[in-house]
Amino acid sequence: MVISDPSAFRNLALILAAWGGAFLAALWLSLVIWTYRDIRRRARDSLARILAVLVVAVLFLPGIVVYLILRPSRTLEEEYQQTLEEEALLQSIEDASLCPGCGRRARENWIVCPNCHTKLKKKCHQCGKHMELPWNLCPYCGTPAPGMRRESSTLDDALRHLVQESPEEEPVELETEE
Repeated sequence: MVISDPSAFRNLALILAAWGGAFLAALWLSLVIWTYRDIRRRARDSLARILAVLVVAVLFLPGIVVYLILRPSRTLEEEYQQTLEEEALLQSIEDASLCPGCGRRARENWIVCPNCHTKLKKKCHQCGKHMELPWNLCPYCGTPAPGMRRESSTLDDALRHLVQESPEEEPVELETEE
């Protein structure tokens, strides 16, 4: 097909130029929108967002290259996930029981450290479950540790408890002077 008419050639060139211009305008607009969406996922700073979009909008293709070089490497969600992983790792390290005597790891259900024989836990005298050494009250059955002061208890309650603890002995009657 030979174009002999100069007006047909001009029309074809005009159509190709319009199509190319529309393509470049659509490419420019799509890069600006993509940059806005991408920087929104990567930065909280509104000034950084505005500058990133302006660099791409003003410089077009060189601007997108500059943006790709300068943008944060990870998204905010990736940063958050990494922070969660780090906190979980630190929490697991902190939760690991260590023997206060030798500093070695001790299991949760150990009463005595097998390395240095340091007492790690005590048993509740009521239910037999393991309690931490500083606890004065069993969290499982609510029984105070032996020798601990009981709030709002009377002398009769304390004596009744002593009688119940030693059933093989006969109860001692307290004589009161009258």
